[in-house]
Amino acid sequence: MSTRTKPQPLSDTEIREIAAEIDAGRPPMVWFTAAAVGVPEGRSGKVMSLGDPSEGDFLQVKPTGSKDVLSFGPTEVTLSKPARQNPAKPAAAPAAAAKPASATPRTATRKEPTVTMSSPATMPAAAPSTPPAPEATPQPAGEPAAEAKKASRPARNAAATAKKPKTPEVTVTLSGTAEGEWTLDVVNGKKRAIKGLVVTSSAVAQAAKILHPEFAEVVDSIHESVRSAQQAKVEQLQAELESARRLLEDLA
Repeated sequence: MSTRTKPQPLSDTEIREIAAEIDAGRPPMVWFTAAAVGVPEGRSGKVMSLGDPSEGDFLQVKPTGSKDVLSFGPTEVTLSKPARQNPAKPAAAPAAAAKPASATPRTATRKEPTVTMSSPATMPAAAPSTPPAPEATPQPAGEPAAEAKKASRPARNAAATAKKPKTPEVTVTLSGTAEGEWTLDVVNGKKRAIKGLVVTSSAVAQAAKILHPEFAEVVDSIHESVRSAQQAKVEQLQAELESARRLLEDLA
């Protein structure tokens, strides 16, 4: 009995090769390992894009025959095409068929494709009558197996759907001060893309009118408050300037 080795993760060199193929417009072919969740081992797929390696499942792979693009980690896929499983089994089947053929040729040829290998001993006794034809019950036995396989597909598809890549959230924060100064912060997923970007009051007012009337009202009220405060400050400075000018004239 052979022991299955743990799948090795993709190396940095292989990841760079995958990135180069994607940039060239040729999504590379990969094969799923035993560590892949929701996809059978040995099935093929194409890497459509690469995400951030720090997120773990950063390889966006579209399995062959599927319309979905799923996220997988570097241990779940490989660039090496797996060898065919059990190549010697087809040769062993004819050998097994040849042995019973010498004793009972007819029953051997009819029972060989079936799943139940213990029935040839009882088949010759029932051979003269018609029961042998209905006796070939491997088809009903095979149907539950096929139904069980079909029943397992929704669970597998559910696991595959759970691994669909999440759309990164974008948070935009607009901050204003009492002096009418505005700054903009943008967070893309977990990364801060823009921090403390200075935005003019006129630009904020124009954007508010485009986005929503209620937002425009809030911005207008803030600008009106700032405008009133600045007007009062100007009048105060003008009064102080006039007083200083008169005092200067008296001293002349």
